[in-house]
Amino acid sequence: MTKTHAPTEEHDEPGLYEIRVKGHLDKRWTNWFGGLTITLADNGDTLLTGPVVDQAALHGLLRKVRDLGVPLVAVIQLDPNQANEPDVNVDTDHNRSEKEGKWKPDNRRNRP
Repeated sequence: MTKTHAPTEEHDEPGLYEIRVKGHLDKRWTNWFGGLTITLADNGDTLLTGPVVDQAALHGLLRKVRDLGVPLVAVIQLDPNQANEPDVNVDTDHNRSEKEGKWKPDNRRNRP
């Protein structure tokens, strides 16, 4: 008879995540992404950061990224103790114009 091993870490527990996508998203997408914080990085990426209740919610967020048609760069589960530390690559000038590189979604997929 084989023994079943219980996982040592629960996968349905809330976690703090950073989802990095290529291109800059407007702040108007915050509500559509479940209230995640939108931060513009110097390299042209957007960071979507915040708590995610479980793996199903994480997959739902990733589905929204896919539906927008923006390239997914990375998904990282953050250590909650490091959540308040600044990212040196983050652009704090959120008043950029459209000409300076904010990503504009395809109108066919515009869903905020």
